[in-house]
Amino acid sequence: MDKIIADINDVVWSNALIVLCLGTGIYFSIRTGFLQVRYLREMIRLLFRSKSSKTGVSSFQAFTIAIAGRVGTGNIAGVATAIAMGGPGAIFWMWMIAFLGSSSAFIEATLGQMYKEVKDGQYRGGPAFYIEKGLGIKWYAVVFAVATILSMTLLLPGVQSNSIAVGIQNSFPIPPAVTGGVVTAFLGLIIFGGVKRIGKVAEVLVPFMAGAYILMAMVIIGMNITQVPEIVSLIVRSAFDLEPAFGGVFGMAVAWGVKRGIYSNEAGQGTAPHAAAAAEVSHPVKQGLVQAFSVYVDTLFVCTATAFMILFTGQYNVQNPEGGFLVENLPGVAIGAEYTQQAVNTHFPDLGGAFVAIALMLFAFTTIMAYYYIAETNLSYLMKKGVHQWQLWLLRACIMAATFYGSVKTAQSAWALGDIGVGVMAWLNIIAILLLQKPALRSLKDYQAQRKAGLDPVFNAQKSEIKNTEEWEIEEKVATV
Repeated sequence: MDKIIADINDVVWSNALIVLCLGTGIYFSIRTGFLQVRYLREMIRLLFRSKSSKTGVSSFQAFTIAIAGRVGTGNIAGVATAIAMGGPGAIFWMWMIAFLGSSSAFIEATLGQMYKEVKDGQYRGGPAFYIEKGLGIKWYAVVFAVATILSMTLLLPGVQSNSIAVGIQNSFPIPPAVTGGVVTAFLGLIIFGGVKRIGKVAEVLVPFMAGAYILMAMVIIGMNITQVPEIVSLIVRSAFDLEPAFGGVFGMAVAWGVKRGIYSNEAGQGTAPHAAAAAEVSHPVKQGLVQAFSVYVDTLFVCTATAFMILFTGQYNVQNPEGGFLVENLPGVAIGAEYTQQAVNTHFPDLGGAFVAIALMLFAFTTIMAYYYIAETNLSYLMKKGVHQWQLWLLRACIMAATFYGSVKTAQSAWALGDIGVGVMAWLNIIAILLLQKPALRSLKDYQAQRKAGLDPVFNAQKSEIKNTEEWEIEEKVATV
């Protein structure tokens, strides 16, 4: 079975997907005039501008739901894996896919907000919605929805819960099954409360967990501040095969940097548009910009913090593609979160491992919460007449079962299944946003014109000649009454 999973993973994550991700990021960066740089201040300004309503959450709550999905085990274990498989140069390619992917994240989030609708008493939206409404390809939308439900409920939760269990076991004498049971129980308490409860929990936990982790990293970076230029130079040299110690791993650096970068920041994967659609804003571009900023928070802040801690302390191994190791500083230590734990332990022997284990638990737990929300949204899409209670109970039971099972299975199979889920969604969504770019770019042009005129932008679908945006058309009619 492990061989079959590995073979499928290799097909999904072929060089074609890596080229597609990088190429799409470059293309949208150019088409938007490198919006990720020009509108950085605007992204931050918009974070706290909107308020929640009966049908929608605030921009900040939608941002935290998206961050909850993005900031997870990929930021701790994923970064360590990228270094182990591609050397320090993999971090440069994580940076690149975040910078370029921010423009892709803007496009998909704007589309998610543009084609949203009210279902089950709340805003719903995402790739399935904009594929059907924007492209008019029903079967494609259904394929995406089914693939997403399977990924979010069966393939991806196990990666998060496995990392939690391994991290806890490395620092505390607690069996994985016990950890899995506790995590599953707490998950049930939250997801049975629906999207509003998820938004409220994420609004509290996400800033706390990310802030505490980054603070710890900043302390360690401060203690090694003189090494920063050397580490940055090592990352850049290794990224282009210019560092003798890591010669011959250029292809692996690119592949694993992009692979783990997308797994972490999810730019273009199609997950964040679900959270973006839930926000109550006056113009789709507003939430598109907010979600673009979340990619920076995930990779340029949290992933970089992890990478610096590992590289400062030398607590990592790098595998040789031809067998053995190019660097083996941690003999016998499995690839993953333990690299980060060992790095923090170097400076804080009595605190480091436990701190990383708890941070990993919070990161991964909020990610599973976001997975449930995304799965529920796609179930809502498939059930045109509304989701029945028994269907929600079945969905919740599946994700809870997958969460518990993931905590007790091997890390290798858990990550391989997770990669398949991420890759399939990325293939489907990136092709869709490339085909559906015109409405998003037209919306950006309208937003820019209104801002230039000194206005607080308000979206007018009819004026922008964008069809099948019923929810916005209703708001236009109400505004004119």
